[in-house]
Amino acid sequence: MENKNCQNERRDASSAGDVLDRRLALIMQPAHRALLGQGLSGIERETLRVEADGALALTPHPRALGSALTNEEITTDYSEALLEFITPPQHDAAEVIARLDEIHQFAYRKLGTELLWSDSMPPALPPEAMIPIADYGTSHIGMLKHVYRRGLALRYGKPMQCIAGIHYNFSLAEPVWELLREQEGVTDTSARDYQSARYVALIRNFRRYSWLLMYLFGASPVLHAEFLRGRQHGLESFDEGTLGLPYATSLRMSDLGYQNSAQSEVSPCYDCLPSYIDALTQAVSQPHPPYEALGTKRDGEWIQLSTNLLQIENEFYATIRPKRVTYSGERPVQALARRGVQYVEVRCVDIDPFLPVGIDVDTARFIDAFMLFCALEDSPSCSNAENMENRDNFAHVVKEGRKPGLALRRGGEAITLFDWAEQLLDRIDRAAAAFDAQRGGARYAHTMAVQRAKVQDVTLTPSARVMAALEPLRGTAGGAFQAFSLAQSKRHAQTLREMPLDDKVVEHFETLARKSLETQAELERTQVGDFDAFVAAYRAGTLGTVTV
Repeated sequence: MENKNCQNERRDASSAGDVLDRRLALIMQPAHRALLGQGLSGIERETLRVEADGALALTPHPRALGSALTNEEITTDYSEALLEFITPPQHDAAEVIARLDEIHQFAYRKLGTELLWSDSMPPALPPEAMIPIADYGTSHIGMLKHVYRRGLALRYGKPMQCIAGIHYNFSLAEPVWELLREQEGVTDTSARDYQSARYVALIRNFRRYSWLLMYLFGASPVLHAEFLRGRQHGLESFDEGTLGLPYATSLRMSDLGYQNSAQSEVSPCYDCLPSYIDALTQAVSQPHPPYEALGTKRDGEWIQLSTNLLQIENEFYATIRPKRVTYSGERPVQALARRGVQYVEVRCVDIDPFLPVGIDVDTARFIDAFMLFCALEDSPSCSNAENMENRDNFAHVVKEGRKPGLALRRGGEAITLFDWAEQLLDRIDRAAAAFDAQRGGARYAHTMAVQRAKVQDVTLTPSARVMAALEPLRGTAGGAFQAFSLAQSKRHAQTLREMPLDDKVVEHFETLARKSLETQAELERTQVGDFDAFVAAYRAGTLGTVTV
């Protein structure tokens, strides 16, 4: 199966003509055009709870928001203070942002005096021992999630668990893939395997071109000086409390973000889905000596789920992941292996500190157009040299993407970021035009104009706007970054608290909260067996659905 799928991708790469135009023309035929509107997108937005003075909130997850374990729309991520807001999948980017607005408005009605931090990088943090790890109650499932995060604290440090971002989920309607398979005459591969192969091809293109997202939407050019706490970093001092780089776009996505040396040993092959699955399966099974030295228990208490390179597949920090909703008893890679790729999760988008919910509809529409481009553009297999080139381009843009004349590498040759970005936008325009033709209007054309303006004028990028906003705050007590982010957090809090929220929407979230608390209580009341056996069953993939 692996060789067959990989060969199909190589065959697509050698097809004659402009693959993007041919595929778009097929989808935009009157008989098929409606399919483009049946794709789904959604957002998972992380945000730290902080006190009114910008200090990390040390309070438990607010009970009024429900159970972090079982509420499907309001939960926590790594730290107890790191909220995660999850929109249900929608067919239109405007609806995604509308749902995200509602979650934020409801949350602010329950947070009291606490604020939602406006930046991807955290504020001044308390001593590491005081940073709370997310608590999911006393059920075995809740403890599994908590112990996983204990392991993350050991492996990466607790400050890393306070970094926040935007995760963007994207899928095309399944009939689109079947339409393309029929047009391209792929008869020796099942519909499921063809769809998976095309999503993996999308991922390859994403890895080629995602540096563009970092330029356009990177919004973390600085961070609080205390975040690094003695780590070597190579950053420059903006003021006493702020470190950064003059041309950086996203330090969150640099080697100073959520990384460690062990992650570099995990290098999935994106030639085909089975190769990706094999790499992650090996990583969650391969002992790692530094983690073995720590063990899984200390004084009889679990400190990590395993001593392997990864505790679970989701520990692998990637800019994009292939995903499949799991069934009872499945691990994520089992679901992918059995039923293929259902959607992809983009994980590299920073929170925009100038926006109340961290992202707006223009950004969401551009990501949709970018993802459609990546899905339909020619996507040959990557050589080792190209994989290294892709990594280097991404690394250069996150650390110096606004540098005048910055040159990237394409096919071994130098090309300026400006020239390549213009060429890419010309091709993404075609995907955006397809969305406009299908939905009516010129909303996607507008968002393309907004992004093209950022390429023409670097001062319009979020990272440049952050640097400009910091300048008059240079030398402020606590540092310019802390002062700016706190002021933005307060501004957004006022905006969201003043926005009207329909009573039916409030009732929806309160019902979710109440039912989630009841579900958690029932789990804790009815669980059987001991936790050690539960962990063993999880490792073996014989539990019911568990999302950690």
